[in-house]
Amino acid sequence: MRVGLFTREYPPHVYGGAGVHVDYLSRELAREIEVEVHCWGKQFGNNGKLFVRGAEPWSEITNGTEARFKGALEALSLNLTQIKALEGIDLVHTHTWYASMAGYLAKKLYGVPFVMTTHSLEPLRAWKAEQLGSGYAMSSWMERTAILDADAIIAVSKGTRADILRAYPDVDPARVHVIYNGINLSEYRKTAETQALTDYGVDPAVPYVLFVGRITRQKGVTHLVDAIRYLPPETQVVLCAGAPDTPEIAAEMREKVEEARKAHSRIVWIEKMVSKQEAIQLYSNARLFCCPSVYEPFGIINLEAMACGAAVVASATGGILEVVVEGETGHLVPFEHDPVTGFPSNPEQFARDLAARIAELLGDPEKCRRLGEAGRRRAEEIFSWRAIAQQTIALYSQLVEKEKAAQ
Repeated sequence: MRVGLFTREYPPHVYGGAGVHVDYLSRELAREIEVEVHCWGKQFGNNGKLFVRGAEPWSEITNGTEARFKGALEALSLNLTQIKALEGIDLVHTHTWYASMAGYLAKKLYGVPFVMTTHSLEPLRAWKAEQLGSGYAMSSWMERTAILDADAIIAVSKGTRADILRAYPDVDPARVHVIYNGINLSEYRKTAETQALTDYGVDPAVPYVLFVGRITRQKGVTHLVDAIRYLPPETQVVLCAGAPDTPEIAAEMREKVEEARKAHSRIVWIEKMVSKQEAIQLYSNARLFCCPSVYEPFGIINLEAMACGAAVVASATGGILEVVVEGETGHLVPFEHDPVTGFPSNPEQFARDLAARIAELLGDPEKCRRLGEAGRRRAEEIFSWRAIAQQTIALYSQLVEKEKAAQ
C-alpha cells in the first residue's frame, strides 16, 4: 500500500502539535507501508519507504490587503500544485485545513479514498479571524467542503469527535473514527540534564512552573500570565512562548509580562520555539507544567510533559480531559466558555483558579513527584506511536478494500 500524506508542517518546519503528529506518524507508518509526504517548504527526501516532497509557499507579503488572506490562498494554491505529482497512490490522508482540499481533489481526480485527520475545527476557532482576516471565511469553506466529502474522518479525541458531529451535523457518525495522538517514549523521558535551563536563564535550584507553546488565543498563555499576580512573589515562571499569531497578540503578551514582572522578578520568557532536546530538559526539571488552553482537541503538549515526568495543571476542556486525569496525573481547572468567542466568560476567575492549583502543587514536591510518575505510566500504557500507527493502517486497509470491492 502507498499512502499520500498531506500536511503543512513537516520537519524541519514544525511549529505545532499537528506537525509533531505527522512527523512521528509518517515514520511509524513507513515501517509497514510506503508513505509519500507532501508538505510546505523546500525539502526532498527518499528514506526507505518514506518519501518527502516539499512545495514552496508564497514569498512573504508584508503590506496591502492581500496579506490578510495570504494564508488561505497559498494553502489552496499549494493543494492544487501538490496533487499533480501523485503516482501509484492507493489512499490520501490530510492533516489540518491547510491540506484538506488536496485530499478532496485527489479523491475526485484519482478515484482513491480520502482520510482527513481533524486536529482542530474552524467553526470553534472564531479568533482565527484575527490572524487570517477575510481568509478565515475561505479556510472555513475549505474545511467544510473536505470534511463533508471525506471517506473517513479521524478525530484525535472523543471530545473532538463530538465537536465534529456538532459543528457538521450532516456528517455520518459512522465515518468519524477516534485515533489519539501519540508520543515517542524513547525520546520524551525524564533527564537530569540542565544545560538548556542555564542557557536560557532558568535557575535549576528554584522550583518553576513551565509553559511551552505558541503565542495564540487558543493556547491561553495570556491567562497564565494574568494568573502570575496571584502567585507568591518568589515563584519562578518559565514561559517558553514564541511564534505569535499576530502583531497585536505579541504586543499584548509583552505588555502583560512587563506588568507581571513588577511584582514577580523570576519570570523567564524564552521568546522562541525551542528544540526538542531543550524542551525535554525544561519539562524534566519543572516542578509542574501548565496548559491554560481555551480550546484543545487533544493537547499533545500535556502528553510530552507527562512522558518527562512532570505534574500537569491544565484547562478542563476538549481532548485534555482524555489525557490528564484529575488527581492522578495532575489537576484540571474548569472554566465556562463564552458561547460566541470561545474564551473564558470570566477570565479573572479562570486566572485565579489557575494560580490556586499551581500554588498548591508548587508547595508540595512529593505530590508532584507522584503525579509525574503516574503521568509517565499513562503515556506508556495508552499513547505509543506503534499503537496509533496500527490503528491508522487498519483504517486505511478497510477503506482500500471497500474501494476495490466497489469497482
